[in-house]
Amino acid sequence: MRERSGEPIRVLIVDDHALIRRSLELALAAEDDIEVVGEASDGQEAVELAGRLLPDVVLMDVRMPRQDGIGATRSIKESVPSTRIIMLTVSDEEEDLFDAIKAGATGYLLKDVQLDEVPDAVRGVHEGQSLINPAMAAKLISEFQHMSRKEAERPPQLPVPRLTDREMEVLRLVAKGMNNREIAKDLFISENTVKNHVRNILEKLQLHSRMEAVVYAVRERLLEIT
Repeated sequence: MRERSGEPIRVLIVDDHALIRRSLELALAAEDDIEVVGEASDGQEAVELAGRLLPDVVLMDVRMPRQDGIGATRSIKESVPSTRIIMLTVSDEEEDLFDAIKAGATGYLLKDVQLDEVPDAVRGVHEGQSLINPAMAAKLISEFQHMSRKEAERPPQLPVPRLTDREMEVLRLVAKGMNNREIAKDLFISENTVKNHVRNILEKLQLHSRMEAVVYAVRERLLEIT
């Protein structure tokens, strides 16, 4: 992992409120393994900075002037697909937050989160975890089911990379919104083993996030969500 080799996790903070940006910066500044490399006050500026700075993680406000967080997320995932994006929101019930997850965000943080929880959230998504609660996971599963029905007539695109039985088990649990710790407990394996399986899945499918892997697997009929 990068932080162990001496390279800190590079973070870009995006919010149109200077006070929130400052609070997040202070929360991260004390961490030796995290470096705030830039700040942006709107989505358009965020896309420009992300393309230049190549951050590992972006903390992205949902609602901003010029370009909102959803559009910025979509653009950043296209230009810097390895970047993990955490949405900043006042409520986890917002419909546009669901759209942001579908656009490529790894999860979200509520703006009233304890600031000492922010560094661990950054580390978690950098390691491949998703910050999504069970209700949001249920919405995503429903969306995947709709996608599966909608594309039932479309023939699979060949060749499809072959996943092992264990990798398929892990992917199914990822689709249920489970994190690495929960998957490890369910399959009676170590958390590090789960991380290795997730990394292998992403490498085989040539994707960059857990949610992308689930969407791909449903679309190519590698995975049927019930």
